[in-house]
Amino acid sequence: MKLNAPKVAPYVFLTPFAVIFSVFIAWPLFRSLLLSFTITSGPGAQVFVGTANYRFLLQDPDFWIAVRNTFTFVLFSLLIQVPLSLGLALFLNRKGLWMRNTLRFAFFSPHLMGLVFASILFTLLFAPRFGLVNEGLHTITFGRWSMDTRWLSEARRVMPALVMVNLWLYVGYSMIYFLAALQGVDPQLYEAARVDGAGPLARFLNVTLPGIRHVVIFVVVISTIGGFQLFELPWLLLSNTPGPEKSGLTIVMYLYQNGFVSGDLGYASAIGWTLLFLVFCVSALQLKLSGALRKENMA
Repeated sequence: MKLNAPKVAPYVFLTPFAVIFSVFIAWPLFRSLLLSFTITSGPGAQVFVGTANYRFLLQDPDFWIAVRNTFTFVLFSLLIQVPLSLGLALFLNRKGLWMRNTLRFAFFSPHLMGLVFASILFTLLFAPRFGLVNEGLHTITFGRWSMDTRWLSEARRVMPALVMVNLWLYVGYSMIYFLAALQGVDPQLYEAARVDGAGPLARFLNVTLPGIRHVVIFVVVISTIGGFQLFELPWLLLSNTPGPEKSGLTIVMYLYQNGFVSGDLGYASAIGWTLLFLVFCVSALQLKLSGALRKENMA
């Protein structure tokens, strides 16, 4: 039987991807879904318990602490990160700005440092008495801010500290997307708006925002997903603990503790699938509210 090469060729090229996807993504996902209905105490010790893991999860106060902390982090990160990134992009997109390319790289470069480096750096910056964060706040408040403030040892200050480090890491990253979007806005629209007598605010609201709307939605969604995956930053900053009064406990940290510290991979899988459901619901809600899922926008 003679093979038809043009018909077979696409399947030949797709086979490596299909094999890798099946082995490293599809099968682990399916396996974790099965594990979520079991209690495990090792690779060979599994007991099927149905939906017991999910029912216990919804009654576990530690899980709801992790959910509250994660949502708080995501909310405050978005409220500050997106406007700040957009503001920086608008500033650095100005023609004739001195050292524009250098400033762009300077704001983006913290993202290249990595979470481990950032954690070590900010552990020193948040240190009481000699940390630069306390020293800076002490200076600008004319001595009203205490130099003995313990950012990582006081429950009410842990979340602001995490948000600050996250902003340092990712404001420049989001700025790059906004810069690319701003450069795609037709300059003739600005000229037409000026001719019509539109001021800077009117041009921003009626020309800039509509022109970069889809990028704004994209940045908000990916930042939300990244916020829900928060783990390494608090884990390293808080010395491998959830922090004072569990103020740094996140959903992924809670998953890690149950799956790799306690050893119950079944319960950890249930946490993972619950996290997936939460991320899907929040992202879908964001897209719905932004109008990105309307039929006219999909066309």
